[in-house]
Amino acid sequence: MIDQKSGGSGIRRIRTGRSAPALDDIDARIVDELARDGRMSIRTLAERVNISRTNAHGRLDRLLDSGVITGFHARVEPAKAGLGTAALIGLSIEQDTWREVSRRLAAIDSVEHVALVAGEFDIVVRVRTEDNVSLRNLVFDHIQSLPGVRTCHTWLIFDEFEPEHG
Repeated sequence: MIDQKSGGSGIRRIRTGRSAPALDDIDARIVDELARDGRMSIRTLAERVNISRTNAHGRLDRLLDSGVITGFHARVEPAKAGLGTAALIGLSIEQDTWREVSRRLAAIDSVEHVALVAGEFDIVVRVRTEDNVSLRNLVFDHIQSLPGVRTCHTWLIFDEFEPEHG
């Protein structure tokens, strides 16, 4: 369960019977700060969460070692990087093929995200391509033709944004 603290964008993890340990307030603030700016120095991070640099470094190492923080990434504006077309693709697949279908989808360069879901579709995929012709070729030649894929529905994304929490 994620609880948005009132008056801020900090994330506080609350134990709800899960096996993962809860983040304390300082760890949650570290995660929040790094999610906003993963390039900040340990010194800046320590100042922002009001702890020593040694404490910040140790906590960051622990968050990395435990897998809470899995890496640091550049945010790229897809259209400016030549990927002006985005789409969501819903796939219905044959029973017991999700591992193989997911593995093959992950190997396709234009695939950004793969989610196994419940509902009308079995898998939802987010893709980015240069243009609509490239999207059509991706869907027809690479995704729809995968072994195990029964049906394929594509939704063109007109615009997207990341919500700002705080």
